[in-house]
Amino acid sequence: MAGGAQSDDDGMISGINVTPLVDVTLVLLIIFMVTAKMIVNQGMPMDLPKAATGQEIQTVFSVELSADGKTHVDSNPVANDEAVSALAKSAKAKNQDIRAVIRADRKVEHGRVIHVLDLLNRAGISKVAFGVQAAAAEETKPPSEGG
Repeated sequence: MAGGAQSDDDGMISGINVTPLVDVTLVLLIIFMVTAKMIVNQGMPMDLPKAATGQEIQTVFSVELSADGKTHVDSNPVANDEAVSALAKSAKAKNQDIRAVIRADRKVEHGRVIHVLDLLNRAGISKVAFGVQAAAAEETKPPSEGG
């Protein structure tokens, strides 16, 4: 009976050893990091200019509509809608990714703003924003119903 106690070494493996898997994964990661660095450096050699900031300059086509009926494009007065349209087409020809900002006085009729928006769309300028001023918290509350 002294030798009767046996260990169950011949049984099934109850757990997975993940150490070899981690080793292989880390080796593959190092290989990918080294080869990616080599691929990036094989581009065409260039002497790129230096800049304080690396942001792209965005051109904005600004249309201002005043309450007295005057229209300004980029702070310059224009005589009529044809001039607005011609300037918009010219700006679009110079920069295909141009953005427009319409700044209209609060008293300008809605139809006039829509007309300028239509002129810009016909000129090919589809990225349009509307200029607004930040309002105080009390001014942004919707009107109460029935009161």
